Amino acid sequence: MLRRAGFTFEVAVPQIDELATPHLSLRELTLANASRKAGLIAQERADAVVLAADTLVALDGEIIGKPRHIDEAREILRRLSGRVHDVCTGVFVVARTQRKFASFAEISRVRFRKLNDQAIDDYFCKVNPLDKAGAYSAQGKGGEIIASVDGSFTNVVGLPMEPTIAALAQFGIYPRR
Repeated sequence: MLRRAGFTFEVAVPQIDELATPHLSLRELTLANASRKAGLIAQERADAVVLAADTLVALDGEIIGKPRHIDEAREILRRLSGRVHDVCTGVFVVARTQRKFASFAEISRVRFRKLNDQAIDDYFCKVNPLDKAGAYSAQGKGGEIIASVDGSFTNVVGLPMEPTIAALAQFGIYPRR
């Protein structure tokens, strides 16, 4: 999404375990994970402006992360079937040399279609659910399981672009025209 918006960047993957602390809210947890990811990369690349994000799903206030195995992924989609859940992405931008950071969290509401076991299995033949919060992705084949999105669609994909572009502008970073 950043590339399509006209940004030039490098990808760095922080070797860090994401928090799953039950006493934090959905918003707090995504921001904590994003800030930890950004902080680790900023230590390695002190000269860079670092952007990190973390996305989680919550159903009835219960946070749902990435499934550990396919059976757990199947159970997650059964629980989400025909229901509305929240998707929250926490974004953290930091520039150590500027001694500056910006952060925000965006929440969108997603309604799933009613899914039977065959629909879930068909979806899993097309999408690997194990590396995705909530065991699904909105882009690509997401339309097969998502009925509607209330709020930012790019947030559900994993990076709410409008506020991200605004946050990067605070650091003098703009898309190429």
